[in-house]
Amino acid sequence: MTNTQPVSLSLPLASVRVGQPETFIGAGPDSASARPWTSAIHKAEINGPAWLDGLNLAGDAQADLKNHGGPDQALCVYSGAHYPAWTEQLGYPLRPGSFGENLTLAGDFTEQDVCLGDIFQLGEAVVQISQPRSPCYKLGLRWNVPLLPKWLQDSGRTGWYLRVLQPGLVVPTDALRLLERPYPQWPITRVNSVKYELREDLALARELLECPALGGQWRRKMQGRVAGTLPLYDDANRLEGPGSR
Repeated sequence: MTNTQPVSLSLPLASVRVGQPETFIGAGPDSASARPWTSAIHKAEINGPAWLDGLNLAGDAQADLKNHGGPDQALCVYSGAHYPAWTEQLGYPLRPGSFGENLTLAGDFTEQDVCLGDIFQLGEAVVQISQPRSPCYKLGLRWNVPLLPKWLQDSGRTGWYLRVLQPGLVVPTDALRLLERPYPQWPITRVNSVKYELREDLALARELLECPALGGQWRRKMQGRVAGTLPLYDDANRLEGPGSR
């Protein structure tokens, strides 16, 4: 790794969760109307050790393998510091796991405190930040709030994904302990801004493409944007559901 900037950072965990795909009817699991939808967004907390391999924490899976899962999305992380704001906005309490994440952070650490490519020790495993989370319409279905995915995206409180560099045993009392920060110029807040706020800045998109740590899903988006083969505003299906536009 080059340009490594030593940083002392330890991100404690409030919750570690896994889930299997389930099928629900309607706009949420308690609704009896509308179409069925399948997701592993409902995740249960684990209290003991679990093995983390290159794709999943033991007991976890994804329903839509075209858009979720894979080596660049082995773990989803969300900051617990965001929950009070969402609780206030939505009017009911949200708890760890409410956004379908595997790891909920304790403390005040958010997207501005971590960078693309950051490498962490997590128990016996070694993991790396690969890309921000791109919230999808199923989050809106879960809470029966169709605009919730867009609110997440527009707020920058998206969370992020980890890839696994070294499999190993993970314990819920572990913390994410930073080992390397090779790309300090790419905090997750800036990565999000390239995709959502500064869409027309193709030079910035090219700069992001030059970061080797960028995950495949985001890399394809940036490549399409730079090549002119992908619309700058291509979020509708992800945010609102297939066939929305």
